[in-house]
Amino acid sequence: MNEVDQKLQKILKDLRNLVDRKIPVATGKFAKDHFQDNFRKGGFVNNGLQPWPPAKRLSSGDTSAAAQHGTLLSSRNHLFSSIKYRPGTAQVTIFNDVIYAEIHNEGGTVHPRITPKMRRYAWAKYYALGGDGKGPQKGRNGAKKVSSATGSAEAEKWKALALTKKESLTIKIPKREFMGPSEELNARIRTYVEEEVLKILNQ
Repeated sequence: MNEVDQKLQKILKDLRNLVDRKIPVATGKFAKDHFQDNFRKGGFVNNGLQPWPPAKRLSSGDTSAAAQHGTLLSSRNHLFSSIKYRPGTAQVTIFNDVIYAEIHNEGGTVHPRITPKMRRYAWAKYYALGGDGKGPQKGRNGAKKVSSATGSAEAEKWKALALTKKESLTIKIPKREFMGPSEELNARIRTYVEEEVLKILNQ
């Protein structure tokens, strides 16, 4: 009876350690991997891939390196790399503390103020896209960064921003969910928990 009691006590101890420590850490890692993989796939995986609306720059005709990154991705990948998790006792918090993470994840409307710096940037983009009448800017290898027609249309958009008398913009951000409930993620967590419980019971 003492031997059985000792075995039961060990099982209970191992199960408690599993619930308090191992599951929160594993769940956090699974969630982070899953949510970051959404960026690579260009959509949210929940009962299959739910594709995001593509970023407009991908169809702008601009062939510069900065314009070729996938939707919600950039050279810094700040939003992607800011997905983190904080395990606690029998719980875990998965979060992204980037200030614009929520608006991208849920969608919505923002009203940024038009600053002098923003107007200067708009003029710079206007001239870079051929707004000076000389055609689209060329790269070092002589290749056009954008097509003539696309460059002209894009240039006019930047000129309009530079000259507008408005004090703020109204920008609609489409929903591109990258964090949230996911059946595929839940299934992975359930499989992990079941396997770990069976290991403890069968030892």
